[in-house]
Amino acid sequence: MKKEMRIGRILIYIILGIGAVLCFFPFYWMLRTSVVTSSYIFSTDIQLLPPVLKLDNFKRALTSQPFGKYFLNSICVTITGGFGAVLSSSLCAYGFSRIDWPGRDKIFGLLMTALMLPTAVLIIPHFIGWSYLKLTDTFVPLVLPAYFGGGLFNIFLLRQFYMGIPKELDEAAYIDGASTFKIYSSIILPLSKQSLIVVGLFTYLSNWNMFLEPMIYINSEKKFTLMLGLNQFIGSYAAEWNLMMAATTVVIVPSILIYLFAQKYFIEGIVMTGLKS
Repeated sequence: MKKEMRIGRILIYIILGIGAVLCFFPFYWMLRTSVVTSSYIFSTDIQLLPPVLKLDNFKRALTSQPFGKYFLNSICVTITGGFGAVLSSSLCAYGFSRIDWPGRDKIFGLLMTALMLPTAVLIIPHFIGWSYLKLTDTFVPLVLPAYFGGGLFNIFLLRQFYMGIPKELDEAAYIDGASTFKIYSSIILPLSKQSLIVVGLFTYLSNWNMFLEPMIYINSEKKFTLMLGLNQFIGSYAAEWNLMMAATTVVIVPSILIYLFAQKYFIEGIVMTGLKS
């Protein structure tokens, strides 16, 4: 029996190892492409380790475009939008989970059906609305919507967690004279730290990697985000793939670092949110 368990464990490790290699390989290939010449990228002589490393590709990539400005723009959009998403989605989730009002569950179910709408369906009406308000070529269309709900998925995620918090805590607070907002700020938010971090991480990754919305609304190069800046390496007739991969490697570093430092809260939040109902 012990031998069978040992063999089973070895097989699991082998499968996990193969999966890890498959997941890591695209990152490795991106790094490999970032340190070779353009001609070597299309060479038929494929080698896992290139014979010559062109480390100056990183310097060329980051100086060929004003990536410092792009970085600040992305930071602005990510932080302001992320704060709004966490704040507004937590408030909406609180209203859908801890406050009883007529038609609450039916309206929540109706809102959840909107998750099935493809993004492409909403592009034109959103653009017409922002154009009518003369707010195109600004960061407002990228940031302001986060303060009006924060995203249906975020609301769903937090609502599921809030519903697992005992209602007796609210009732005890009401008896002590606490208001609805006091219960939200002093009881619900401190108990849902992990879930809020999960929502913050999801929002950060979404805002940091956002490409479609900036491409639609932003016209001025000085307002480009990092994703639009990376797109500048694609010309009309050719693309500088090695420089693009070098810049992309630098761009994804903040996401990797944030995940490494926050993975504990990320995993705990996902597990706790999935268990509560």
